[in-house]
Amino acid sequence: MRALGVVVVLLASLLSPAASPATASGGHEVTYDRHSLSVDGERVVLWSGEFHYFRLPSPRLWRDVLEKIRAAGFNGVSLYFHWGYHSPAPGSYDFTGVRDVDRLLRIADELGLYVVARPGPYINAETSGGGFPAWLKDLDGRARSSDPDYTAAYRDWLGRLNPIIARHQVTRGGPVIAYNVENEYAVNVDTAYMQDLQDQARAAGIDVPIVHNNCCDGDLANWSSGPGAVQIPGVDDYPVGFDCRAPDAWGQGAGVTRRLRDDGPVYAAEYQAGAIDLHDAGYDACRDLTGPDFMKVFYKSNVIESGATMFGYYMAYGGTSWGWLPQPNDVYTSYDYGAAITESRQLTPKYDEFKRQGYFTTTVAPLAKTDPAPAPVPADPAVFTRARSNPDTGTQFVLVRHPDRRTTADVATELDWSTPDGRYRVPVRVNGRDAKVLVAGYDLGGQRLVWSNSEILTHVEVSGRDVAVLYGRDGEQGSTVLRYASEPTVRVLDGAVRASYSGGDLRLDYTHSGLARVLVSGAGRPPLLLLLGTDETAARFWRLDTGRGPVLVRGTSLARSAAVVGDRLVLRADTDRADEVEVFAPVGRLSVGGRTVHVRRTASGSLLGSLPGPEPVRLPELTDWRHRAEPPGAGGSGWVTADRTTTASPIKPKTLPVLYSDDYGFHQGNTWYRGRFTATGTERVVSVNAITGRRGQYLVWLNGRYLGSAAGGTESDAEPVNPDPGRGDFAVPEGLLTAGRQATLTVLVGNMGHNDDWTADDVRHKQPRGLFGVVVQGSGAPISWEVRGSRPNDGERGPMNTGGLLGEREGWHLPGGGRGWSAPPAVAEPGVSWYRTEFRLDLPRGHDVSVGLRFEGEPPRDHRVLIFVNGWNMGQYLGGLSPQRDFVLPEGVLAEHNTLTFAVIATEQLRGGPGPVRLVTLGNHRTGADR
Repeated sequence: MRALGVVVVLLASLLSPAASPATASGGHEVTYDRHSLSVDGERVVLWSGEFHYFRLPSPRLWRDVLEKIRAAGFNGVSLYFHWGYHSPAPGSYDFTGVRDVDRLLRIADELGLYVVARPGPYINAETSGGGFPAWLKDLDGRARSSDPDYTAAYRDWLGRLNPIIARHQVTRGGPVIAYNVENEYAVNVDTAYMQDLQDQARAAGIDVPIVHNNCCDGDLANWSSGPGAVQIPGVDDYPVGFDCRAPDAWGQGAGVTRRLRDDGPVYAAEYQAGAIDLHDAGYDACRDLTGPDFMKVFYKSNVIESGATMFGYYMAYGGTSWGWLPQPNDVYTSYDYGAAITESRQLTPKYDEFKRQGYFTTTVAPLAKTDPAPAPVPADPAVFTRARSNPDTGTQFVLVRHPDRRTTADVATELDWSTPDGRYRVPVRVNGRDAKVLVAGYDLGGQRLVWSNSEILTHVEVSGRDVAVLYGRDGEQGSTVLRYASEPTVRVLDGAVRASYSGGDLRLDYTHSGLARVLVSGAGRPPLLLLLGTDETAARFWRLDTGRGPVLVRGTSLARSAAVVGDRLVLRADTDRADEVEVFAPVGRLSVGGRTVHVRRTASGSLLGSLPGPEPVRLPELTDWRHRAEPPGAGGSGWVTADRTTTASPIKPKTLPVLYSDDYGFHQGNTWYRGRFTATGTERVVSVNAITGRRGQYLVWLNGRYLGSAAGGTESDAEPVNPDPGRGDFAVPEGLLTAGRQATLTVLVGNMGHNDDWTADDVRHKQPRGLFGVVVQGSGAPISWEVRGSRPNDGERGPMNTGGLLGEREGWHLPGGGRGWSAPPAVAEPGVSWYRTEFRLDLPRGHDVSVGLRFEGEPPRDHRVLIFVNGWNMGQYLGGLSPQRDFVLPEGVLAEHNTLTFAVIATEQLRGGPGPVRLVTLGNHRTGADR
């Protein structure tokens, strides 16, 4: 249905005053039908992974992560754009430095990755406010609706971002292939709002297909029809949920993306590729929950059972919720997510499985257009099959798994398979939580694959010869049948492979073990080098595009790019250990990282050499600490009189004046309050209510005497409204107050971040932060309040880097840090203490070393630590309130000379400082990355 896609482009040109980008210089036409997207008429299986630029505050590392995503077989990347990250105040926007999304899109384009642009306005993403700027809470009217105040605000955001996205569309020669409006918008929906988001995009020149990620089943909106409908509605699915404590207990989730429109492709817009750590099990447990077995069973089922050809895997790389980015109720600083690429940018077994599946989906072109087909019948009903076929080529794709995806049974049986080339009895085995996609009737380069019970990784043509990699689980039987008009010559170069020829079929039988090599030649077809491996050996291969066609590389820990220059393959690759490197390319020489590699020609026709591993890394010890105390409620500038009697929040305060920090423009981190009243001498208890979000706390002083601390109110206090959230009662010490004299009440309230707005509900979204009410029992004297919080910006680090601690406002967290530092005391009083040291990094050149900060010893419950590296807030160590002990310190934030500063907030006396802490190496690779 190519004509439908042409209508899409024409309609976009009518809605935009600009000429149709399909005719612009360097532009391409994006169309779609019920099977897939197409670019210039060529079908595309969009295999994309999610990446959040705002969770990696080092633009030089964006390319590294995107290269790793591409190397895993992804041909696309999904990108949320974070409104609050760019906008510290209404009408104020920053798209420079770590917020330079134009640079981000250029990198994606240079790497040949398609982009699904996801500008919200609401993104959720377990980030503070769901990506909304905190100042949005101060506007009247409901967010995610057609309310006039909200409309003006989001139009301003999109009016600045949409033109950037527009000039990077595929239709203008860029990478953006689809534009996602809103996010999981299924509750409290407003059709006029959804339509206006699309109208704003079209008016800005967005002409690629508009998509949406529907979150829910049932009768909730999915935007497939009616007012506000999008062109390609997609489905979000997290089938095994988020309980990382039980990684083997898969839930009952369906896990199969459903078709929402007959005229568009099936789109798995957000498919589970990790999990948030709701129960503090740690992200390694989340990686186990969503590991290779899960990926095999659910991803392959999704491809074949639903016929999806558009995928967005959440997350490919999670990153770090640095500064005050975290949404407090679901996550802590790390947003590793149990992803295929760890927070420290290391590759995992999940990465290997993505590569195995990604190479297949982007290599085997007939997969882009399939219809349901009769499935082969297994001899044993304990094996489940489903099938699809390409209506043009006849190629068949068969899913094989257990009927119950949770079972761990080991079943071997046969399929009665009517392939395009004949009917066969095909042996299969499903051992535990496994699934396979088997292919029949496929023109594999110049070969004819009749069927195989091994899976296809990829294949290339090198110097007139087909090279194909097939694989299966270690120890499992494998068979591959190829069609030849006459008996070909078969040479087994390595491994144990039995060959037989009958009736035009060459059958190869083997056991998957290591890497077997078979060379087939003659019989009127180009030579074929068949590489038969295990899951593990298949993952050692890398497919790279060059100007002379694709090449294969085996043996490096990562292969980033390759170019054929004369008779030389110029390879950019990483090694994590000394190992061999093998290349299948039309060359006679090899260089890696700018150095010539001595190679020899193998019997397989490849070049084989060896590469060194990384040099050892020595990190400095953290010594020579200095200290500085922050007196509670200290003087200085920035105090604002708190005298408001009304608030935009639907949650009204217990006492007046309104003491919500957002109402006074203080949106991030900690806020100091100072209240003065005339004492009567009969005060007995100071009763405080504060709302902080999960894991938040507040500390209370009276006339400089520390009274204690309490946990703040959380999201559960928002709906229904809790009249007494975050209650703490603090006894007034006898004799502390004198009748007739002024008393000063000081409170430090932590803001752990803002609630999301997933249900488009202002009670949830606009839940306040800060003091909800203060009553001094035994006194009716009015309290006059002042409040001091975060500055609106922190230079290049932006609005979410710091809160309202005195040290943050006066730059103690920055290199230099001012005067007044001295040797740490043996015991620091409750409150805020600052510690700092300096260290020098001497890392080997040509290496990618990931450095972390590790807190050791028994996790404390009486203090927490804000971690500043060269002024960048790289997270909050919460001791026993979260499982996180390691904090990633990325290159770009780290330099050769570094200042490490801690702001320690202690609820009891702090003995010996923040505890044992050291620098650790989280990854070390000799690298081909650009540095």
